[in-house]
Amino acid sequence: MPSVTAPLTAPVGLTDAELVARVLGRDEVAVRAIIKANNRRLYRLARGILRNDGEAEDVVQETYVRAFTHLNEFRGDSSLSTWLSRITINEALGRLRRERPCVEISSLPQGALEAQIIQFPLMSAADDPEKSMAQREIQHVVEGAIDELPEPFRIVFMTRVIEGMNVEETAEILGLKPETVKTRLHRARAMLRDNVEKKIGPVILEAFPFAGRRCDRLTNAVLTRLGYA
Repeated sequence: MPSVTAPLTAPVGLTDAELVARVLGRDEVAVRAIIKANNRRLYRLARGILRNDGEAEDVVQETYVRAFTHLNEFRGDSSLSTWLSRITINEALGRLRRERPCVEISSLPQGALEAQIIQFPLMSAADDPEKSMAQREIQHVVEGAIDELPEPFRIVFMTRVIEGMNVEETAEILGLKPETVKTRLHRARAMLRDNVEKKIGPVILEAFPFAGRRCDRLTNAVLTRLGYA
């Protein structure tokens, strides 16, 4: 009787080397696992460089095609996610340079300022439509301010803050010195803070909304206490 190959199980807890070996063996489950694990990071990195949703998606797709086509070149000197991140950044920068040939990300002065990570509040869904709308407006202000950061600072900000990579990993991916990463993050934070403060004025007028369900609930409570039906 011909032998039957057992289906491969979902790759849970496998090392990078094991995942790569399975992909090289044409294991679709492993391919899907790698894509799912890296989609958000790669999209954010590409989006941070290109500032365009559609182009960022194109870059991520191209990254996977290139990576899986040349997966035998992965040597494991860095993590698989770092390797994919580097491909994404190079692809995004390449696309940017084709549109704007004068783009250069490594010509800014270096320094030794330490940087802290900005902690943004999570935008959670709320049952109050007005509160949700205010949160979305603030989120749009922050996203717009990030988009307006000069490219060298924006890339470092996206890598360090949005994706939470450490200084060493960011330096490795971007080909920078750790001191440069710290300096650029520090300056990105300062520019972002100033930009948000300029834009937040009109939005802040809508902060702490008291409408929708909360307003109705309080109104009904007062009417009840006053003896209205």
